[in-house]
Amino acid sequence: MNLLIINGPNLNLLGVREPGIYGNKGFEDYLQELRSVYQDVTIEYLQSNHEGEIVDAIHRYGFGEADGIVLNAGAYTHTSLAIPDAISAVRTPVVEVHISNVFRREEFRHHSFLSPVCVGSIVGFGLESYRLAIESFRIRK
Repeated sequence: MNLLIINGPNLNLLGVREPGIYGNKGFEDYLQELRSVYQDVTIEYLQSNHEGEIVDAIHRYGFGEADGIVLNAGAYTHTSLAIPDAISAVRTPVVEVHISNVFRREEFRHHSFLSPVCVGSIVGFGLESYRLAIESFRIRK
């Protein structure tokens, strides 16, 4: 199985950004853990602070290059129309992920433009949200 994990804006700062919300571990360290646990899964990774780069990655991987996409679009979840349009345009299923429980945070975070076009959403389990997303693809297979 081939999966792509996409992290959006400011997620390059995991481990140093608001550790009370996002924890103390950087994503690169966590990614190594995921790869060691899921040795039978090829996990590609992209982090970008640029909406167009995220759209380009969805297009590139969304027609069979990946069996699934795990997407934490960060703040673009609540503002982007281009990202959900890209998800709607491709065949590859996408699972929306959030480290924090966005429904326990500011009201503007309660609405996701992504949720209606994703196969599911996983929120509030810290970095383990990514592992749960990977498991969801294993179940769907």
